[in-house]
Amino acid sequence: MDRRILLQATAGVTGAGPISATPTADDGHPFTGTRVRIARPTDRLDDVVQFYAGALGLPVLRRFHTGGYSGVLLGLPETQVHLEFTHEENGSPCPAPTQDNLLVIYFDDHGKYSQVLEQVKSHGHAPVTPLNPYWAEGRSETFQDPDGWRVVLYHGTPVGGGY
Repeated sequence: MDRRILLQATAGVTGAGPISATPTADDGHPFTGTRVRIARPTDRLDDVVQFYAGALGLPVLRRFHTGGYSGVLLGLPETQVHLEFTHEENGSPCPAPTQDNLLVIYFDDHGKYSQVLEQVKSHGHAPVTPLNPYWAEGRSETFQDPDGWRVVLYHGTPVGGGY
């Protein structure tokens, strides 16, 4: 597996490079050897898990139920990047985000990109038109999860990658 899978949470930060999910030798930087977990609530936990684990194929690392919360941890293979989705038993409303709130997954290998793309489509998910025309330039497809959050599958090196 290519260890240069990248995950970039885009939040309108101009000029920000990608976040390398691959640990590097300890260079003294305080973030060396750390992990990233992106967590959010949902009232549609089963549907969200089906999208990210079933359609996208992210491995389920752990499921939990404790203190009134149910949830799941998903991971990118060979990385220190995890997604966590939780549901509080009294409700976990997650307002629909804007169309420019993105989770971007970069693939260096075109074959793996195509494989995941076809897998998502075979689960009945059709691409949606991205708000930002950059994501419509032919190197990516954008999909929407059951809560309305957007996921971009991108083939190639991110602009300013330099990783």
